[in-house]
Amino acid sequence: MFAELLSDRVGSWVQLSETQIHQLRRHFELLNRWNKVLNLTGLEKLDEIVERHYCESLFLGTHLPRGSVTIADVGSGAGFPGVPLAVLRPECPVTLIESHQRKSVFLREVTRELPNVRVTAVRAEDVRERFEWAVARAVKFASIEKALSRLVLHVAVLGVDERPNLCFTWNNPVKLPWGKNRYLWLGRVPRETT
Repeated sequence: MFAELLSDRVGSWVQLSETQIHQLRRHFELLNRWNKVLNLTGLEKLDEIVERHYCESLFLGTHLPRGSVTIADVGSGAGFPGVPLAVLRPECPVTLIESHQRKSVFLREVTRELPNVRVTAVRAEDVRERFEWAVARAVKFASIEKALSRLVLHVAVLGVDERPNLCFTWNNPVKLPWGKNRYLWLGRVPRETT
């Protein structure tokens, strides 16, 4: 059911291979199992989980530059958007940054079969690496924004006239193909702060 629904929702704008669908289904199955003991997602309906977590993450992946770019998923939680990004873009090294130790254990388990993923169990402000892109969903970047050369902010719900309150130069928001008032924001650190 998961695979069919996912393929149906993304089929008009991205084609997933059987391997990619298998990897995403494995993540979904582990998410359901672990969510019973560790609060990884509050969503319960399959269609909401597929759209909000998987489709939005994959949509984000289609808007990143082509080729190999280093990506940090800050505050990865259950692995969104980082795990679907890593599945969609196997050429990109993806680092999942999650300070919650039990969530980090989940992320390590769920990414065992993804060679382009690394889990870092530290607070975002303690990360000293530089990444070409950082992705996040509802995470505060104030403490690390100068350490990042670019930022992609994948916001759960944001009106078109609202702009994330960070020191970035923002592109016009991209409306997500489903839902009301749901946008993908792409931003960049101004040159003088890098």
